[in-house]
Parts: sequence; C-alpha cells; structure tokens
Amino acid sequence: MSFLHEPRLQGVTVGSPEFFRIQNELIAQRPALRHCYDLWYRTLLEDPAVRNAPAAAKFLELGSGGSRLKKLDPRIITSDVSPGIAEMVVDARQLPFPDASLHGIFLTHVFHHIPDVSQFLREAERVLVPGGIIGMIDVAATPFARFFFNHFHPEPFSPELDWVFTQNDSMMDSNQALTWIVFERDLARFQREYPGLVLEEKRWLPWLPYLLSGGVTRRDVLPTAIVPAIIGTDKALRGLYRLFALHWYIRLRKPMS
Repeated sequence: MSFLHEPRLQGVTVGSPEFFRIQNELIAQRPALRHCYDLWYRTLLEDPAVRNAPAAAKFLELGSGGSRLKKLDPRIITSDVSPGIAEMVVDARQLPFPDASLHGIFLTHVFHHIPDVSQFLREAERVLVPGGIIGMIDVAATPFARFFFNHFHPEPFSPELDWVFTQNDSMMDSNQALTWIVFERDLARFQREYPGLVLEEKRWLPWLPYLLSGGVTRRDVLPTAIVPAIIGTDKALRGLYRLFALHWYIRLRKPMS
C-alpha cells in the first residue's frame, strides 16, 4: 500500500537528522498524532520520582531522535545511537554514567530496537538511584496490534523469539514484540534475573487517534474537524483497549533498598 506512505519521507534516509525533522513537522501538523505524543510525554513525566526529583537530578532519554521531551523537562539528557541527532551518542547496552547517578531513563519506541535487552536492564539497574524509574512507551501485543504490526509495518513483530536479535540497521532491525516477550511471556525470568528492578505498571494507551493519524510514516487520512470526536470515541472505548491498543506504557523502578 505505497499510496499510504508519507510522501515527504520518500528518499529520506531513515534515522537521519532530516528524517527526524520531518517527523517533528508531522507531529506538529497532525492534531490526532500530537494528542498521542503529548499524552505519551505526560505519562513518562508524571511519576513522583520525576516531578519531585531535585533540580540537579539527571534523566536520560534513549533513542531521542526528534523527541520533544527535553522541552518539557530540561533536566533530561538526550541521546541516540547515531551522531548529530542528540546531545550524546549512547548505546543502551553500555550506559556511560556512574553507578546510582540517574533518577530516570525514558524510552519512546526504543526498547524493541535494543538487540540485547539483558545488557540494557543490567546497565539500567546499575546507573539508577534507589527509587529511580525506567519509563517506556512501546508496542503492545493486543490482538489488533499483532495484526497491524505484522501486516502494515516494516519492522518485524516476532513473539516467538528470545531477548536477543541480530542488528545491522539500528532503525529497522528490531522486534516489536519485545516488551511483551520480556514483561509478559518471560515475566518470571525477568523477576528472577533482575530483582533490583520491579515491574510496577503496564498501561494500555489510546489507539484510534494514532491509527487514523497515519503515525509518523504514513499519510494522515483524518480531517482536522473530526479529531475531537475521534479522541472522544477512543476514550469511550477504553474497555476495548486490551483488544485494540497499539502501544502501552511500562514502568520499572529500582527499589529504595
């Protein structure tokens, strides 16, 4: 369905500064999509560990790309695996921070791009202060999400795989089922291997506005005038999120002791 592809991204290298600039423009210009991102950012920053942290506290955003999260909290250090994108070049498997030095780590559509999440979880446990959090927005594994990401998305959704995959392209080589694998299918393994990280919350997120907005890679087919009605309809159908949600919020915390 090439006619649904966003024409402004045609010929643009995925993961380049130009790619993220255009994506930021798309988010700003599409009310339904902007609604989703604003909600995601508010969700990441709502925890008391963030709101009540001292002014000198440090937070890390992994895979920042074109993220606007730092505009909401200047204490956030932006990072990406590619140079020229963010403040730091950081590989999630080797965090260049001292022990117990970060109050939080944020990931939006990033966890499923980490080719060995075991290494990331060990590093995150090391660098977080007691009470610090990992907050992530990532692909859910509802029945509709499985269908959608299997048939209409270029990145693979492979729930049968382990926690490791081969990666040559940091933007395209991924496993969109990874949060489901680690925090649902293999939850007992996660709890056994990472007692210093507690899974506190998994929360379904609105899906209809994101779907109809075209996201950041497809055409927007949604007339602006009906966006409020779409958002309202989505809220009214919250009971169906477990069937249709495309994304969820996951929060881990390093215990105080």
